[in-house]
Amino acid sequence: MKLDVHKINAFTDNLSGGNPACVVQLKEWLSDEQLLKIAKDNAVAETAFFIINKDDIFLRWFTPDIEMDLCGHATLATAHCLFSILNYHLKTITFKTLSGDLIVFYNDGMYYLDFPSRMPSEAKLPEIIKNSINILPRKVYKSRDFLLCYASQKDIENITIDRQVFDQINLDPGGVIVTAPGNDCDFVSRYFTPQATFLEDPVTGSAHCSLIPFWSSRLGKRRMQAKQISKRGGMLDCELKNERVSIGGKAKTVATREIWIDE
Repeated sequence: MKLDVHKINAFTDNLSGGNPACVVQLKEWLSDEQLLKIAKDNAVAETAFFIINKDDIFLRWFTPDIEMDLCGHATLATAHCLFSILNYHLKTITFKTLSGDLIVFYNDGMYYLDFPSRMPSEAKLPEIIKNSINILPRKVYKSRDFLLCYASQKDIENITIDRQVFDQINLDPGGVIVTAPGNDCDFVSRYFTPQATFLEDPVTGSAHCSLIPFWSSRLGKRRMQAKQISKRGGMLDCELKNERVSIGGKAKTVATREIWIDE
């Protein structure tokens, strides 16, 4: 069986920025073992697999290690694949996923993800995280992910992780967000995943399900601009919409290749 694999950078409009994802259209679901093998071979943080069945589009996400319950950048990349490569006929897409129906709107070169809001609650910093990070946070919160809040963007830029210690924590399928007010945007963040092939995620749409309500409550703003300041980096147009969040960004197709798998 021949499959097309589209490599797409999400939350950027250039070839060297944002978060790369691979997108693969299927006619029917392969075994989880086959999906995981394809994701490993693609060697990016997330591979999205989708099936179009009449008016429904079913979407799943795999890292090289596990299946995820929610992934923002690979959802955006899938929408870009549908609109820009496959010439999908509607401006709004509803994906059927493990996290329920996810809607993506396309407008003037921007993709807007309609995702669930996940306001984090105050939490205690686990000793393993405390021992693995070089700068301790001012406050700690948790929803799916731990959210560590800092005073300045400089703190976020200077954070390093002792992976040998960090990988002892089991947050499957979550991770650790570090965040602070931004110098030229409303807030900045970075995202780390223990026991994953890629320790730091370049741009993490799903983390903004918590970051948006968190910073909205502190800044008194519903519409915000955010940056994820990894080495590749990415820009996100954020808005709190009651129990939902809107996460906007651009995308860029990098390459398309063919692979063959056993049927």
